[in-house]
Amino acid sequence: MVMTDGLDGLLARLESADRLDQLQDIVANLRDHYGVSHAIYHWVSADGQQYGCGTYSREWCIRYVVEDYLRVDPVVLGCFQRFHPVDWKALDWSSKAARTFLADAEAHGVGNQGFSVPVRGPGGQFALFSVSHACEDDEWMAFTEANQRDLILIAHYFNQQALQLARGRAPEPAKPLSPREGDALTFLAMGYGRGQVAEMLKISEHTLRAYIESARFKLGAMNTIHAVAKALADGRIVVGGARREAIGAWPGLDPADVEPDAKDKSARRATAAN
Repeated sequence: MVMTDGLDGLLARLESADRLDQLQDIVANLRDHYGVSHAIYHWVSADGQQYGCGTYSREWCIRYVVEDYLRVDPVVLGCFQRFHPVDWKALDWSSKAARTFLADAEAHGVGNQGFSVPVRGPGGQFALFSVSHACEDDEWMAFTEANQRDLILIAHYFNQQALQLARGRAPEPAKPLSPREGDALTFLAMGYGRGQVAEMLKISEHTLRAYIESARFKLGAMNTIHAVAKALADGRIVVGGARREAIGAWPGLDPADVEPDAKDKSARRATAAN
């Protein structure tokens, strides 16, 4: 992989960029600098909107949106759960949807290798900076080992500049979850199945599904797993207990037993009994 212009010069241009279209030129220069097939910056907002610049073909970008690949893309789904750079080969491509997506991506020239750096900004903002290429595993491993630090630096520079130039795209604060929506996601995060959650909340599975879908929409999540992850990351739910005001949320316990002053009430009851 042949390198061209200096990285310092590209970072300086990135810092001085004052228009979004300049980011497109810079990401193309970064691709040429590292001699890879593609370089991409991809921002996914809290409401599911996408913003990006990169060197993928226009045909592939349109197809990605039309086919709603955001919901099945292992790179986006996998990196959302990570804070460190990841080689695409380390992600889960086992599902039929993921394999179909991969075949389509390779057919559109994305390449059989990839490396992504997840970046998080204020208000739960999430973005990726990725490079992809078509080559053998050994060549790609040598490339990523040699350039990982640079790619991490570029990812943060790129995201900082994109935030400054696209303030209007900053994610809106998610709508507050209702008590039932919070309970549903909390119990799912604790590992309970949907049938168990419905029974504990004393609702039907159909109603539970409606709560989960409502929460997913409010959080701008791609699926239920994504919704749970976002709710945990944003501090909207805490694993270890559901919202206290939900009747039936704690099987075998009276709601009063889990109130903040339950310990004092219990002590008073014991004293009165004696």
